[in-house]
Amino acid sequence: MQYMLMPLARYFDFSGRSRRKEYWMFALLNLIIITIFVTALLTLGISLDPYDATGGPVMWLVMAVLGIYSLLILIPSIAVQVRRFHDQDKSGWFVLINFVPYIGGLIVLVFMLLEGTRGPNKYGPDSKESFTRGV
Repeated sequence: MQYMLMPLARYFDFSGRSRRKEYWMFALLNLIIITIFVTALLTLGISLDPYDATGGPVMWLVMAVLGIYSLLILIPSIAVQVRRFHDQDKSGWFVLINFVPYIGGLIVLVFMLLEGTRGPNKYGPDSKESFTRGV
């Protein structure tokens, strides 16, 4: 649970390094929360069709909460991705690859799966070593 919440504790921290475990546990937490929202919409019998206006006030409330959640989680999501690139000794500007149509997200996904550099690099000490020592 600690890894899931660590990016929220480092909300605006774009420096340093983050382990794969921190990134993927945070992604899992977001997937679970978004799944709960979508399940709530479907359980209420609300259509996800954008052209179907028969949702009612409950649909708009759930959609508003989902939208606010998405906006609140945007900066920590970018920050943890930047720190993952730092862990691989790459610039945080690699995050912009996400904007390449069709293949950008796939390229970033591959980078997020790669192991970070061992030992210290120009972005800080090895995140695995500092965490196992209890620092």
